Amino acid sequence: MTQPDPTPAAADPRPSFVVMILTYVVGVIGLAVGFTTINSDPPSLAWACLLAVGAGGILSFIRHSLLHRSDAARMGWDFGGRNNFQIEVGLANLAWGLLAVLAVALNWGLAAESAAFLVFGFYTLAVTIMQLFFSGGQGRSVPALIGIGAFSVMLTYLGWMGMSAAV
Repeated sequence: MTQPDPTPAAADPRPSFVVMILTYVVGVIGLAVGFTTINSDPPSLAWACLLAVGAGGILSFIRHSLLHRSDAARMGWDFGGRNNFQIEVGLANLAWGLLAVLAVALNWGLAAESAAFLVFGFYTLAVTIMQLFFSGGQGRSVPALIGIGAFSVMLTYLGWMGMSAAV
């Protein structure tokens, strides 16, 4: 009788990759909507907030937390087990995703929607800076850094524009 192999099977990175692409799609659509509606009369970030921050945060939670093994495999970090830190990052994504959804659903106004953009933007900007200068040899590719850097600048700028319009 043979003993079962104690080594866990490698996780499939494809589910995480699909959710990541979907996150980018809703994020870009949300930013496009936001840059269109922030200069409206009255200015609005509601749909942009739901898409770029709300859906983006919730999808990132799904990818990092619920699909944590798949996401770890996608990033080359699959050590065959649970990574609580990665799950915590997903919970942070869920927090600002829920903030964005509640800000719109409960009609908290442009300032709250803008704050959700700023939180997401500051986080992704910090990640970009960390990856550029402190990655310890585990950094992202240059195209990925350009993408997350551009996304973070646009989130932050749109949040700043919204906050300026709200006061």
